[in-house]
Amino acid sequence: LFNPPGFVGTVICKAGTSASEMSALPRRARTAAKPATSEDELPSFLKSSSEEEEMYEEEWKPQKKTTSRAKIQKPKNPRAKKAAVTQKKTPVPRKRTKKVEVKDEPDTSLPVSGGSEGGVQLKEETNLRSPAKKPIVLPVKNLGLEHHVGGLDNTEEPSTSAVSKEEVKMEGSEEDFAFDEPPLKKLKSSRHPQGNPVKHAAHAAADEDQKMNWNIVQVLSQRTGIEEWVCANIIRLFEDDNTIPFIARYRKELINNLEADALREVQQTLEELQTVVKKIHGSIQKLKKEGKLSGDLLTALLNCKTLEELDHVYGPYKTGSKGTKAQRARQLGLEHAANLLLGNPRELNLFSYVQSNVKGLSTIEEVKSGVQHILADMIAKDKDTLDFIRALCQKRYVCIQSSLSKVTSKKANEKDINKFHLYQNFSCNIKNVQHHQILAINRGENLKILTVKINIPDGVKNEFCRWCVNERWRPKAYANPELMELLRYSVEDSYKRLIYPLLCREFRSKLNSDAEKESVMMFGRNLRQLLLMSPVRGRTLMGVDPGYSHGCKLAVISPMSHILHTDVVYLHSGKGFYEAEKIRRLLLEYNCDTVVIGNGTACRETEAYFADLIMKKYFAPLDVTYCIANEAGASIYSVSPEACKEMPDLDPNLRSAVSIARRVQDPLAELVKIEPKHIGVGMYQHDVSQTLLKATLDSVVQECVSFVGVDINICSEILLRHIAGLNATRAKNIIEWREANGPFINREQLKDVKGLGPKTFQQCAGFIRINQEYIRTFC
Repeated sequence: LFNPPGFVGTVICKAGTSASEMSALPRRARTAAKPATSEDELPSFLKSSSEEEEMYEEEWKPQKKTTSRAKIQKPKNPRAKKAAVTQKKTPVPRKRTKKVEVKDEPDTSLPVSGGSEGGVQLKEETNLRSPAKKPIVLPVKNLGLEHHVGGLDNTEEPSTSAVSKEEVKMEGSEEDFAFDEPPLKKLKSSRHPQGNPVKHAAHAAADEDQKMNWNIVQVLSQRTGIEEWVCANIIRLFEDDNTIPFIARYRKELINNLEADALREVQQTLEELQTVVKKIHGSIQKLKKEGKLSGDLLTALLNCKTLEELDHVYGPYKTGSKGTKAQRARQLGLEHAANLLLGNPRELNLFSYVQSNVKGLSTIEEVKSGVQHILADMIAKDKDTLDFIRALCQKRYVCIQSSLSKVTSKKANEKDINKFHLYQNFSCNIKNVQHHQILAINRGENLKILTVKINIPDGVKNEFCRWCVNERWRPKAYANPELMELLRYSVEDSYKRLIYPLLCREFRSKLNSDAEKESVMMFGRNLRQLLLMSPVRGRTLMGVDPGYSHGCKLAVISPMSHILHTDVVYLHSGKGFYEAEKIRRLLLEYNCDTVVIGNGTACRETEAYFADLIMKKYFAPLDVTYCIANEAGASIYSVSPEACKEMPDLDPNLRSAVSIARRVQDPLAELVKIEPKHIGVGMYQHDVSQTLLKATLDSVVQECVSFVGVDINICSEILLRHIAGLNATRAKNIIEWREANGPFINREQLKDVKGLGPKTFQQCAGFIRINQEYIRTFC
């Protein structure tokens, strides 16, 4: 465009727009936004040869307000240059985006008059006033997947549903489905050779208040033995409320194909570290309010990685604590003497601190004792010193010892004492001790039958004291023999009174923690094997809950788990011959050829009874077989609210027989009704943390149910609540929707269920099946 003299702005109009149409625009829309620009300085695409535009611009004269506008525009000159540069780059296609013409985006911020194609295009000054409207294509990255927002179609959609554009704009990061999408890749670059976490790559760093002197990703990697980039990805996935089944199946590339058990172990370790961080910062805030926080204390707290270390540092400052000997010595003003001993011992004169009328400073011996306590405290809280002693213990023979307690052994029951005869004189290296041995020793200690201690050899103490005196805590200048002896006493006192108890607590805590985790993981492995047993489908089964005086409870169930008949027979009270005819009649009537016997009381006698009848071919022409099933938890389930709701008209004693038969027919569907810890397939389950046990077992049940999958149109509410992403409330809402609207035809209908949002749909949709044959039969 050609700018006449005195013209201070540029008007860009659409091809074909007349001057009369332009005159209808408000004065503000045509007013210049930047100083006059010569034709040579204009971009090529802004130059025009239209005669109408030239005539229009020659007729137009700037008003008197031009001078005032020039004053206003002075501070905007830098922004105008930036906008001009941006305009030049606008038509250049970028990677993974589509080229969009500027004329297709009308300026909604200005009034438009005339023109059937949307009116006048954005002007340069308008871009300056609303820079947020310049991006036309916004690539939104979510877990490595790119969704183009703002008019571009998403080419990657889940096979179960098509996400609308409005939902993508509103939900953004949550509409990330795992169906028919390419697997997420590890982003590696020169800056991140080990792999940069791809989820929320531009995420801000952790809050300043939560910073520690150690990296949680590195510590997590060290404790679990998993690569750092994998740990970083796992942390991010857990922060976004992803479930273990979803991560293990649909985020394999991010976790380097880890199994669910490994993910669960990382999750537990991460929760422990987060608990430590939370308690540390809580302690820091409390000390700040009390005015007790110093620079050295803050550093010592931020160096803590375990609860034992935190207790060692923060314990003396707790409310109600009398304070340590070092604190009392500092209050007497002896900290300066301790610093002088290490920094410049030539200037130290201990006699100058003696004050006969002050308790604790009345004699030279009390002064030395106070300085010794301060030095011992400094040594015990030094990070390098503690790292050295821990590394030294790793190279030496450190053992755990247990013996019969002398105080309470006389009061204890002789039968209980004999249970721990293996541990009455027990000693083993802490590196080789078994987890079940630790749990047994802990139980004996809780019963006050055993006494347990950690034995660290004297060689560790001697080498530690030499290293401290000669290297780490050696004075920077010459110190006389009297001061060096005081330093040696301080090191020995620090080891005996502070460091040795800390090491014992750390070793015991680590042994107990590892044993507890192994116990819980063993329980989870056994539970998984039980849940994933092969079902016996397509058979009519007879469940038998054996018993003596109250008889054996019978329940016949159909191949679809419907109850056909229930009864009670007395096989072990002299009526076995007469009851055999009743059993034979039931087997023939319902064409049942499989008998399931519970492994409880009178199991062996009942097994011998049926084996004898089968050997004699008493049930001919049926070829009857029998099996033994684990009935743990059947009695508890028979009186549970779920059982009362499912079988309201059935006696509780007969419900256990139904449960035994269904455990063989479909173990997963039946065992999820029972609280996992009642199944009894664990080791020392009553001695471990019940919170950790429940969380782990619930996670295992969720994993098994999700990996097997459920048919959403026929599954029960109890089974459905164990699907990844669902809970009791959402499962209930799904059942209510199914009863009100009929079967689900596709997974997209799950979004219509109350309380089931995009994130929940993402987590659960991959583990839900829809049987089309059932839908055709139903319809």
